[in-house]
Amino acid sequence: MTSTTDTDSYSDSDFWIFAYGSLIWKPPIAYDKRVPGYVQGYVRRFWQASEDHRGTPEAPGRVVTLITREFWEALDDHHPSKPEVWGVAYRIPPESLQAVLEYLDIREMNGYTTHQTTFHPAASTGIKRSFSTQVYIGTPDNPQFVGNPPPDVDELAEHIWKSVGPSGENREYLYNLDVALKELCPEAEDEHIHDLATKVRRIEEERGVPLRAPPEGVAREPSPGLNDELGEEVDENRIVVHHLTVHPSH
Repeated sequence: MTSTTDTDSYSDSDFWIFAYGSLIWKPPIAYDKRVPGYVQGYVRRFWQASEDHRGTPEAPGRVVTLITREFWEALDDHHPSKPEVWGVAYRIPPESLQAVLEYLDIREMNGYTTHQTTFHPAASTGIKRSFSTQVYIGTPDNPQFVGNPPPDVDELAEHIWKSVGPSGENREYLYNLDVALKELCPEAEDEHIHDLATKVRRIEEERGVPLRAPPEGVAREPSPGLNDELGEEVDENRIVVHHLTVHPSH
């Protein structure tokens, strides 16, 4: 399934999920449209602790969350930020909505809550209208938030380099996100993500400890991020979930 570039009809009743982290390269288990674009009013930062995917309760890793620009502007952050946060929106078919939400509620359970935000499709899609999307955010009042005060960038890079959890090495998540944003479109590159990836790669080279698996990028799309217990039927337009045993990866 590829990103849409047509002017397909869209309805106000359509249900969309906005992906700004691992959902970009590990999509929801069912969707029929994938649209690149951006949201405004937020900043993406590696300021969410991960105890269940890229770390453990004893040694949490770090993953991204969104922070309102108003909150972020009151902080002393090393990295500047664009007005937009780029990612992709997935349209979820009505018949799969319950299964998708159950899956995402488990996958994003470590401090994330659901919010609504307006999504603006990239100009290259030919889609002229914006639409509402649901997004999972770890807000500053959640117990896993580690961004107030903002962490030192070099210390954050060191933390990501050494962390590992059930879903793999923390740096793999960082590299995948950096690659996925670059592949999305030139405007999508994120200075915070790219700078962290550069610093972690430098640590990797200096210490001679390569990543166990190469970055995935978005070439694996569509990838449900589940094990073989997920039954699915795929055609050129849609993934339809027949049964679901959730073992999410992040």
